[in-house]
Amino acid sequence: MSYRNIEVSTITPTIGAEVAGADLARLDDQTLADIRHAFRKHLVLVFRDQQLSRDQQKAFGRHFGELQTHPAKTNLGVPGDPEIFDINITATTKVANGETWHTDLSCEPVPPLASALYITEVPPSGGGDTLFANMTEAYRSLSQPIRDMLIGLTAFHSGAKDLKQYGYELKSGQSYPSATHPVVIRHPDSGAPVLFVNESFTESIHELSPRESGAVLDMLYRHIETNTRLHCRVKWQARTLVLWDNRAVHHHAVWDYYPETRRGERVTVRSNTPPEPYAP
Repeated sequence: MSYRNIEVSTITPTIGAEVAGADLARLDDQTLADIRHAFRKHLVLVFRDQQLSRDQQKAFGRHFGELQTHPAKTNLGVPGDPEIFDINITATTKVANGETWHTDLSCEPVPPLASALYITEVPPSGGGDTLFANMTEAYRSLSQPIRDMLIGLTAFHSGAKDLKQYGYELKSGQSYPSATHPVVIRHPDSGAPVLFVNESFTESIHELSPRESGAVLDMLYRHIETNTRLHCRVKWQARTLVLWDNRAVHHHAVWDYYPETRRGERVTVRSNTPPEPYAP
């Protein structure tokens, strides 16, 4: 389609686009409509050379819905604004955020609709890219017998599993979200099937034995991370914001810049409805 106020350059045919001509701090109705169309089509949008305060970044996120508070701050007492997830990877960091392919907070009963990450400091020597993967293409690129098998299955998503990656165990009296979701969901906008399991949060498939569940999930995780046809790669520059569809996209932050620093802040947009199962 053509856009009136922005220019859109695809990163790959199936996922990702760079958007020029939009000042995210000062959006008019037509530009916002263009961005919405591009978001539905490309799933990942990259905006360069943005000058955003924290409030302006939040205001941009709210164009897509109410902002979601992060359970690390509301449940575990981590200091700071609960609508902001802080990215601060330095030489003293033990485990970097997002090194495992995942979708943000799939442990929530209603996972976020979208995420918007604004990077303000990049490693001076390079590195720190983020990979994104199209989960509709991930499902469609499986063989027909595997696609058929996955329909109707449900999986348990555990926030505690994700916390363990960072060496954090829940203490007495603490809680963190967990939820069951369909293994294959229906995208609420396009109606397309979306593979909805990820290595950070998904613990098991309910309908399978533990051995079967582990084997199937491991196969799906390796399918996602090794099938480069599903991926696009975003190279960050300072003052870049990336908006992605959290329902249909996995991402993986590459930590290849130690001991240098990468900093930014993410807001997540709340969804109105929980994931629904896909029915062919």
